[in-house]
Amino acid sequence: MVCLQYGRNILRRSKVLSSESVLHHPLFYDGQGVRYRKLEVILTTNIDKLGKAGETVKVAPGHFRNHLMPKLLAVPNIDKFAYLVSEQRKIYQPMEVEEVKVVPKTEEDTMKEYLKAARRLENAKLVLRRFIKIDTELRSPVDKDEIISEVARQLGVCIEPENLQLTSPLSSLGEFVVPLRLPKSLPLPEGKVQWTLDVKIRKK
Repeated sequence: MVCLQYGRNILRRSKVLSSESVLHHPLFYDGQGVRYRKLEVILTTNIDKLGKAGETVKVAPGHFRNHLMPKLLAVPNIDKFAYLVSEQRKIYQPMEVEEVKVVPKTEEDTMKEYLKAARRLENAKLVLRRFIKIDTELRSPVDKDEIISEVARQLGVCIEPENLQLTSPLSSLGEFVVPLRLPKSLPLPEGKVQWTLDVKIRKK
């Protein structure tokens, strides 16, 4: 290699590098290929005028060694690094956000939901278990808030305190019919004058 460089310097000084006197020795071109060969690397981030993250590009060895590799902007193009980069892109690449269109409920849809909930309350029976004090008297009476929470837990229907017409807490064992105040537009069951909820209190 030293001899090649020395020979090139002599040719430059003598200015005889013309089309007629170019060295055509294969060893000369082989040395040039080693010196100017480019490396294939995988970019780990977007770099202007070079490429995007995950792309395989060719760069000069010195540029990779002195700039890209110390800052972890690129890694050698080998199977191990290619697999790691592809897996990281799957994890950190932003997912496409699906546009969800919210269709506003119409009054008809709302009334259907109310009717479904009312029929469920009418056909179901709410069962509560309580400790008794004397005979059928409960240790602690069942109030409106407790019935509302049990309706949500057992029947999966959310009602408001104003929907439940309970004049006084239930203080004894037995079965009770609690009137419900629901929208007048809901059609009542056949033979009924109002919506009701059956509540049964049993002994623990």
